[in-house]
Amino acid sequence: MATTDAVISRTETLNKYLKLDQRGSIIAEYVWIDSEGGTRAKARTLKDKGTEKYEVSELPTWNFDGSSTGQAPGENSDVYLKPVAIFDDPFRGSPNILVLAECINSDGTPNKFNYRHECAKLMEAHAEHEPWFGLEQEYTLLDLNDRPYGWPINGFPAPQGPYYCGVGAGKVVQRDIVDSHYKACLYAGIKIAGTNAEVMPAQWEFQVGPCLGIEMGDHLWMARYLLSRIAEDFGAKISVHPKPIPGDWNGAGLHSNFSTKEMRVEGGMAHIEAAIKKLEGRHKEHIAVYGEDNEKRLTGRHETGAIDQFTWGVANRGASIRIPREVGAKGYGYFEDRRPASNADPYRITGIIVETCFGAV
Repeated sequence: MATTDAVISRTETLNKYLKLDQRGSIIAEYVWIDSEGGTRAKARTLKDKGTEKYEVSELPTWNFDGSSTGQAPGENSDVYLKPVAIFDDPFRGSPNILVLAECINSDGTPNKFNYRHECAKLMEAHAEHEPWFGLEQEYTLLDLNDRPYGWPINGFPAPQGPYYCGVGAGKVVQRDIVDSHYKACLYAGIKIAGTNAEVMPAQWEFQVGPCLGIEMGDHLWMARYLLSRIAEDFGAKISVHPKPIPGDWNGAGLHSNFSTKEMRVEGGMAHIEAAIKKLEGRHKEHIAVYGEDNEKRLTGRHETGAIDQFTWGVANRGASIRIPREVGAKGYGYFEDRRPASNADPYRITGIIVETCFGAV
């Protein structure tokens, strides 16, 4: 009860300052991806344009100390932040904004951890195919001691079964974080499609999409930022490791749903099967960019395919590629790549799928 009272008091104090007049200025929070696959952010003041909103091209390029984030050496530490997408700020409210930025080296080349740059070129080169993506982000909620919420202090919870899409105490935990994240994404303009509790206690999933081309990575990364930022307010940590806790549990994935305009019309199944054939030929290349420690998840058990084998089938969640039953019946639609791990970079996932299907740039 004392903890709850403290949170209420802190919220009331914060709200008092959030209501203050900004005197013709807005706050722009620049968000970028660091060397460890996490997000960083810092804020700056911009002039309020009133009813007119900022375009990406109007936003100033900024910089940060890359030596403090593992993205540059100390003797040449400045890394530029190039704005690429704008979202409404659910924390400070309108007219403040969140700015997703690419990391650019001092010589103008993309930083080595900037996977968006090449992905954007691929999406632009193959825009005629109108690639649609939907990503399913699984994650685990941890306390500050890196223990999943709701787990016994000494031991493990009961076997999986009651937790997936569960309702009620003892089945799900931290729904307040999940619902706060959902609302924040909607306010920000992120194309969040849904959310649900997953098969392991303290594990959840949210879905983003359908998104066109480069928009997929932009929206998924901003959704990840919002999740970490909201968990921070609740004193929780987010793990996107595919197997955060050893044991007989489903690992966490980032399943990718993909289609093109050719796949979404009658006769599309031929294009779906042709794409799957191409994916089979580059299985190792895809696994190489589908996330760290993925071998701990892709074991051939718990609704996964084996990491060293490529399989596909209709309604088969134990395959590398699943064609939904509805798609199989209609003969057109999309397919699901179930191989990516939850910690994979969405720009690398979407980029290599487009590259494999239509060619490198």
